[in-house]
Amino acid sequence: MSRQQYRIIPGTESDIHGEPHISGSRMTVRHVHARVEGRGLRPETVAQQHNVDVGEVYDALAYYHRNQEEMQAVETRHERAAAAAAERSPAPEE
Repeated sequence: MSRQQYRIIPGTESDIHGEPHISGSRMTVRHVHARVEGRGLRPETVAQQHNVDVGEVYDALAYYHRNQEEMQAVETRHERAAAAAAERSPAPEE
C-alpha cells in the first residue's frame, strides 16, 4: 500500500493572498479551520464538498494548530481587509 503525501503551501509561498493552502487547490487553511472547527462540519464533509482528500483536510487543521502565530496574523489581516472594504462601501439607502 502506497502512502499519500499531503502538502500545505505556507503563506510565504502562497499566491492566495499570502495564506497557507492545500497544495493543488485554492482551499486555504483558514477556510478549512472555519468550516470544521467553526461551523462543526465533519472533515469528510468538507473534503467531499471541496473535492480534496480527507487527509488534506486533517493536514490543514494540523498546520493551523502548529502555526498559531502565522494563522493569527492571517486572521488579523483578513479582518482588517474586511473592515476596510466595509468602510469603502456605500451605506444602503433607507
